[in-house]
Amino acid sequence: MNVRILDQRTPEERDRPFLPGAGKTWLLPFYDVFSRVAGVRALHERAAGLAGIEPGQAVVDVGCGTGNLSLAVLAAQPAARVTGLDPDADALRRAARKARRRRVDLTLAQAYADRIPAEDGSVDHVVSSLALHHLDDEGRSAFARDALRALRPGGMVTIADFGGPSSNVTHGDHPTHGDHPADGDHHAHGHGGGFAHVLRHLPWLKRSQAAHGQVMSSDHGDGVVALLAEAGFDDAREVAHAELRFGRVAFVQATRPTL
Repeated sequence: MNVRILDQRTPEERDRPFLPGAGKTWLLPFYDVFSRVAGVRALHERAAGLAGIEPGQAVVDVGCGTGNLSLAVLAAQPAARVTGLDPDADALRRAARKARRRRVDLTLAQAYADRIPAEDGSVDHVVSSLALHHLDDEGRSAFARDALRALRPGGMVTIADFGGPSSNVTHGDHPTHGDHPADGDHHAHGHGGGFAHVLRHLPWLKRSQAAHGQVMSSDHGDGVVALLAEAGFDDAREVAHAELRFGRVAFVQATRPTL
């Protein structure tokens, strides 16, 4: 078992701000409790299954938080080489403890979504769940460009995030009902109301961030698809979705061109 945390920030990034996973630093100890209460494991399992990761492949989980999607990937494919990336050192320490309890190998990198700590063409799969909508337009574009750089030709990205109308779903896929928001990698504002507010925050979060231009609105359900296509990915498409009480989550995949 090999679990390690690497600080991959540049000197210039040491004081770079970020939004903690629970919105407030003091809420982090309750974050996984919230996740269990909300029953959010299904989205991570769905994303890991759709990714179809093979033994020995290198995977980067962008916005991993406390490691839940990374651990879902390892549960689906124990022989994968997974790196979870997040700027929150406290969340990464929690992810490391969970990985050690499960006795799995996991590398955790303190870093930002727009600068993936990997050599060009060295990653087989980039995954992310409910993280991109917390970035502004420039941050999302920078993430997409760097994911393209890091992936090998033919490598794939799988993203679960807020999406738009069901008409965007690829034919043959069906909406899932009863799934819940993914945990560990989305960043909620925790303004007021204590942790009970966090349990109800998601619709409010989308309105609040939209007012500040920070959220990819569900009115632009093809936003992730367009983002990846504009960065240079091939075959960017929505492959599935989940209709949830706080909104629609789309699963989007795309491939780095082979030429």
